[in-house]
Order: sequence, then C-alpha cells, then structure tokens
Amino acid sequence: MQAATPGDPARDLQSGLRARLFGVEAENLHHMSADDAIGALFAAHYRGLVRLAVLLLHDEAVAEDVVQDAYVALHRRWGRLRDADKALGYLRTSVLNGARSALRKRGVVERHVAKGPDGPQVVVSAETGALSLLRHREVLAAVRRLPTRQREAIVLRYYAELSEAEIADAMGCSRGAVKSHVSRGMQALRKSLEEAL
Repeated sequence: MQAATPGDPARDLQSGLRARLFGVEAENLHHMSADDAIGALFAAHYRGLVRLAVLLLHDEAVAEDVVQDAYVALHRRWGRLRDADKALGYLRTSVLNGARSALRKRGVVERHVAKGPDGPQVVVSAETGALSLLRHREVLAAVRRLPTRQREAIVLRYYAELSEAEIADAMGCSRGAVKSHVSRGMQALRKSLEEAL
C-alpha cells in the first residue's frame, strides 16, 4: 500500500470522513467513549452495512441481525481497539463473517428440512418481489449463484466500492486473491447472463 503524500486526495477524504464521523480531531478518537464512537459509526454506516449484508444473504431481517451483532462486538472491543480509524474495517469484516456464518446455518437447515411433494417451496422476499426490471433480477440471480468468495469480492468491489486493499482486509486474504475472485466472478457472471439471453 502506498504511503499517503501531502495533498493526497485519499488521505484528505479519509481525514474529512473521520472528522464528519466523530466530530473530533484524530488524536481525540481514542478518548471517546464506546457509546459515542459506536453511535457515530452507527449513524454513518448502518444502512450501508445492512445493504451489503442483504446482498450477501438475500434476507433483510437476518442482515439486520448480522450488522447489529457486528456493532455490539465492536462496542465490547472498543477499549482494546488500538487504531480507532480501523473501526469501519472491523465492522465490514464482522458483517462479512456474520453473513458467512448465517449462510452456513441456512445450509444446514435447508439440508434437514423435509421437502414437500412438489419439491422445495421458493419464498420470494418483499425486496425481490419489488424488483420490476427483468435484467436486474437476472443479474442478482447470477450473483447469487457465484461461489461464496467470488460473490463476496464482487459485492464488496462493485456495490460497496471498496479498494482491493479494503476488500483483502475484509475478506482476510491477499490483494492477488481479491483480483482472482473478482476476475473469476465477472467471467462467471458474463457467461451466466449470456446464457440467459
């Protein structure tokens, strides 16, 4: 990762975001109470993190639970957090891990639930039912069919608009692995969407 230089737009943006989020100078972040810091992060990022989790889980209620659990975990760890600037990254990673866990639990339940005489019943969420464009549904369906790591990388890159370094940090892998997951995911999406036409 490149060191920030004076006048670096990325550094300036991060400093501005930090000031907007917390309303204090960077050196005062560690002196904030957990309640104040988490409250500021919640106000600024809760909705975006829920949208991210919905894209991974396809279930708004479970997504909200996963995000709330991430905030609770950060609140418990706030006093031990060495770099308060990394709190958002911690939240993203927690949401990603929580989504993975929820998907594993869902898989276990689905394997053990008896299927009806006509096979498994598909329940369409209100969010999916509200989608009016066929192409949008096709893209979402294609993203859902991707392997987990590819789906996560695609969602974090193109929905959350994170950098490769941020994605690597959230997914717990190298930047090279992120590039590979995104590339393979995009190839699979192209093929799937071409076949759907």
